[in-house]
Amino acid sequence: MTTITETIDVDVDVSAAYDQWTQFESFPYFMEGVQDIRQVDDTHTHWRVGFGGASREFDATITEQHPDERVAWRSDNGPTHAGVVTFHRLDDTTTRITAQMDIDPEGFVEKVGDRFGIVENRVKGDMSRFKQFIEGRGGQPTGAWRGDVNPSPGH
Repeated sequence: MTTITETIDVDVDVSAAYDQWTQFESFPYFMEGVQDIRQVDDTHTHWRVGFGGASREFDATITEQHPDERVAWRSDNGPTHAGVVTFHRLDDTTTRITAQMDIDPEGFVEKVGDRFGIVENRVKGDMSRFKQFIEGRGGQPTGAWRGDVNPSPGH
């Protein structure tokens, strides 16, 4: 299992940054290798991703979500991963976003990519592209979901 932590400051208010992050179907615009995400319901998503010519599909569950604070998830099948993204208001127009992910690379290509830091560099690039995406929209998110998801016992 590999743990990756990346932080970036974005020049938008905390609500705009959080609201955009809850729009999972927009992830292919800024996350390398994410081909498609379908929001199944408030706490379930279906992902199609590609890495090094390999393609994978998996389901993920949002395990915790609090507006303007955090979104946490875990995979239900496929590549094993879990993570949390937190949002910290620095001032009225700046937000610090921290993503922490635990990833267990699956298959030879992913394990080689992990060993050479490719996965970590991809996450860093994804965070940078998220910054460009939301700032390029003038801080206007493509949508929002402001519901709360409380962690279930044992998580």
